[in-house]
Amino acid sequence: MNRAVQGILEVARGVLAELDLDVVLEHVLQSAQELTEARYAALGVLNESKTELERFLTKGLDERAHAAIGALPRGRGVLGALITDPASLRLAEVGKHPRSYGFPQGHPPMSTFLGVPILIDGEPFGNLYLTEKTGGGPFSDEDEQAVIVLAGFAAVAIDHARRYTGASERRDELERTVAALEATMQITRAVGGETDLEVILELVAKRGRALVSARTLVVELKRHNELLVAAAAGELPDGLIGKRLWLENTIASRAMSTSRPQHLQDELSLARFDEHGLGRLGIKAAGGLVVPLVFRGEPHGALVALDRLHDGPTFTPEDERLLEAFAASAAAAIATAQSIASERQRQRLAATEGERRRWARELHDETLQSLSALRIGLSTAGRSAQPDALARAVGQAVEQLEEAIANLRGLITDLRPAALDELGVQAAIEGLAERTGRHGLDVDVSVELFSDDDDRPVRHLPEMETAIYRIVQEALTNAVKHGEAKRAVVEVHEDQATIHVIIRDDGTGFDLGQDTSGFGLVGIRERIELLGGEVEIESAPGRGTAIRARVPSQRASKERLVG
Repeated sequence: MNRAVQGILEVARGVLAELDLDVVLEHVLQSAQELTEARYAALGVLNESKTELERFLTKGLDERAHAAIGALPRGRGVLGALITDPASLRLAEVGKHPRSYGFPQGHPPMSTFLGVPILIDGEPFGNLYLTEKTGGGPFSDEDEQAVIVLAGFAAVAIDHARRYTGASERRDELERTVAALEATMQITRAVGGETDLEVILELVAKRGRALVSARTLVVELKRHNELLVAAAAGELPDGLIGKRLWLENTIASRAMSTSRPQHLQDELSLARFDEHGLGRLGIKAAGGLVVPLVFRGEPHGALVALDRLHDGPTFTPEDERLLEAFAASAAAAIATAQSIASERQRQRLAATEGERRRWARELHDETLQSLSALRIGLSTAGRSAQPDALARAVGQAVEQLEEAIANLRGLITDLRPAALDELGVQAAIEGLAERTGRHGLDVDVSVELFSDDDDRPVRHLPEMETAIYRIVQEALTNAVKHGEAKRAVVEVHEDQATIHVIIRDDGTGFDLGQDTSGFGLVGIRERIELLGGEVEIESAPGRGTAIRARVPSQRASKERLVG
């Protein structure tokens, strides 16, 4: 079958070299002969009624043999067997076939035979005929299978050539179609692993502009009754990105409402159809093309291409088709990124509200109730005429105030420990472990960060130290609140380029496939992603939890720490 692959490649080279039917047929015939090592090869092309051969091409016969044979065959005898029954036919002795009529005078002797039909869309186009395998042996099953594969590809190549033969402009169209496919594949590959909306929009603007050779391409996103100029490439006025335009009476609104591209042939059409759009921002264009960004039937915006750089400023129907195909992939990427961004924002808001509820509950259940009890006790003692009762009430009030102050200090420390700013992440984590121990969780801490010449830990960027602290804090909170853990281990160590953070506990664990929105894991992942790092979370019911994070090390300069 390796020879079949080689033969197919030969046909492919012929098709790519020349979109001419005669040239393609020649390549198919030659490839079939080389593929089977046949001495003689022929390709018969059927007439419109599919009853006989109207063309007959040969390989292996010289001009003298052609002259001796005379008129070329029309599809009688064995050759006609493939016309009436288009299926492969392999014979060790062609003369013994029931439909064999023998050979005309002057015809070279032939015994072994292999015939394979060429079908296009299920309809016979012609047949490949191969005789006299080199070496004298019969054609093998491998030869037959290889030619069948070749005939299938040849059918596509022939049909392709028939459609485009002799039309140079068709070749240009094919090249542009390939360019559109390539651009679509590029945008698909580029955004396949990308979820950042800003990055995707920039890619869409640049690739779309290059695809249709536009002077400028603008990406407008629909925001309720407005258009947001979200990205652009090419010649742009200052301050364009981020502008908001009224959607009504814009060329983009028409494109989105009809789900069809809209053309701008001159400045008048730009003014007429874009009353509140880009024309209002002072953008001039001699020609334009506006293609909607539609995903799953919902309009998300439009691509606005202005002034073609080659062959005049007006975009062609082919440009329209290319940009429309490109916009379909771009719309899917943009809609997906928007969905992810919305979900992340929702999760952030939910996490923020959850934190606020927790602080409110802490203040209400502990500090506020303690102060309320203190007020009642002092009021009662104040109405009493007994000095001893008043003295006891004051003593109790002092104790309750001390407890309330301690609780408030604990809340403030949880919100932002002073040690994190003054001493660094190691001291902050050690203090966190000590406070967590009061809730019944025994925490072992090991922090190994690089030190300076004075053996003091090297400080890192504040946002990095904060992120590391919050990850450890959230993991230990989960171990106490959800995992009912008794012991936890926190390891933070640094190599030349990376800080590794590992938190393990012996708690009840949880199912990673279930909703874990209440565990703060979203916040942990987002903090790591913002630092350009990676995080792995391992857990299962009854098996505890392990969080392993890696972030690129970013050390702070002494000037930044001092400043």
